[in-house]
Amino acid sequence: MGVEVTDGTIGLVGDDCGRYCPSFHQTVELLGRRWNGVILHALMARAERFGEIRAVIPGLSDRLLAERLRELEREGLLSRICPGTSGAPRYVLTAKGQALGPVIDAISSWAADWAQAAD
Repeated sequence: MGVEVTDGTIGLVGDDCGRYCPSFHQTVELLGRRWNGVILHALMARAERFGEIRAVIPGLSDRLLAERLRELEREGLLSRICPGTSGAPRYVLTAKGQALGPVIDAISSWAADWAQAAD
């Protein structure tokens, strides 16, 4: 599988999508959207409640966390489970979200080896 640039677009060559893969593009955009990757990483580390997720991600506002959680739920990557009137909702990864585990792990490994944190 190679990469090809055609008419200013880039996509995977040799996959099921043909010359340009809209599914790949959509997925990269979703994971690359600010905070989404780190939120998924936190959910994979078993943070389930809003406060738990917020506590492990410094600099993320409540408003933006709520917005991103709704977006990830719309995309089918997580489910919001409301226990009723007595408890706070939990956020759990769906099978689709859990399937991103190896991708998130690979990004994490790459970051540990190659990326440098901003000072």
